[in-house]
Amino acid sequence: MKKILRIALLVIILGLFVATIFYLYNKSKEKPVVFKTDKPFMTNIVKKTVATGSVIPRKEIEIKPQVSGIVEEIYVEAGKKINSGDIIAKVRIIPDLVNLNNAEGRLERAKIAQDDAKMNFDRKQKLYQQGVIAEAEFQPADIAYKNAKQEVDAAEANLELIREGVNKKSGKATNTLIKSTISGMVLDVPVKVGSSVIETNNFNAGTTIASIADVGDMIFQGKLDETEVGKIKPGMNLSLTVGAIENDTFSAILKYISPKGVLENGAVQFEIKADVVLKNDQFIRSGYSANADIVLQRADHVLAIKEGLLQFEGDSAYVEIETAPQKFEKKFVKTGLSDGINIQILSGIDKDAKIKIPQMAGANK
Repeated sequence: MKKILRIALLVIILGLFVATIFYLYNKSKEKPVVFKTDKPFMTNIVKKTVATGSVIPRKEIEIKPQVSGIVEEIYVEAGKKINSGDIIAKVRIIPDLVNLNNAEGRLERAKIAQDDAKMNFDRKQKLYQQGVIAEAEFQPADIAYKNAKQEVDAAEANLELIREGVNKKSGKATNTLIKSTISGMVLDVPVKVGSSVIETNNFNAGTTIASIADVGDMIFQGKLDETEVGKIKPGMNLSLTVGAIENDTFSAILKYISPKGVLENGAVQFEIKADVVLKNDQFIRSGYSANADIVLQRADHVLAIKEGLLQFEGDSAYVEIETAPQKFEKKFVKTGLSDGINIQILSGIDKDAKIKIPQMAGANK
């Protein structure tokens, strides 16, 4: 029995040894490399560059008050369309105490001068009517009285302007009503009722009551790297892609290229501007970020291959053409325009050629 077990164990060990040797032999044999092939095709090749920026109105106006005070009423809100001359807000004047005191003092002095001129006028008029004095002597008193009345009117009007921002003679004309200077859409109203505002003057820009722009006249404002700016010129067509608007593109025409670059993050950037062409049913909000595709070169319906199929020998480019199953021959080609993925073939092969896919190119696919 023990002898049978020993023989069985030896047979098993021998079988395992033979199987191991067979496995290692098969594993050591190199599998034949089978190269895949690809064919040329007809396509459009477009070489372009991309500028990043935003879409903004061509004209955006900040409306500022001509008087300082407190916002009493606001008649518009962001998004509302208004016309030139429409009232945006009303400001209640908080008069300067020094100016108010001077105006009140001026009015009091004018009234005193008027009373004195009235008394003198009455005396001279009575004497003139009795024939005691000549008209030449009466005339200065008459003129002095009229001037005194005019001074009282002017002092009262000045006091009303300081207190209320309007006087009776001006009628509806007042600088407490803030009006729009252009027609367009209200983009922003940064103040609220009760906010203090400062007038615009030579020393202060003033408080912005509202921002207004014509959103029907938009421009793309972006920046382009110095390596690309030499390839573009005004008049080129741009295709805008707005991140916030899916499945829609906008046309634009390049109008401006800055003559001076600005260093940003280690690269020199040049500002560009383009007129956005909007259709009747298209609307873009101010400040949307956008990318502009600028076509530098274009070749339509040309023979092309994947750029990864090209191989290089010195300054020459070539591809390997299949002449028989898994048999390849080197063919030098003349290339044209490339978009980074596909490259134009000018000569060297035809559209029926089977091109060997290099191992690295095949690994990338």
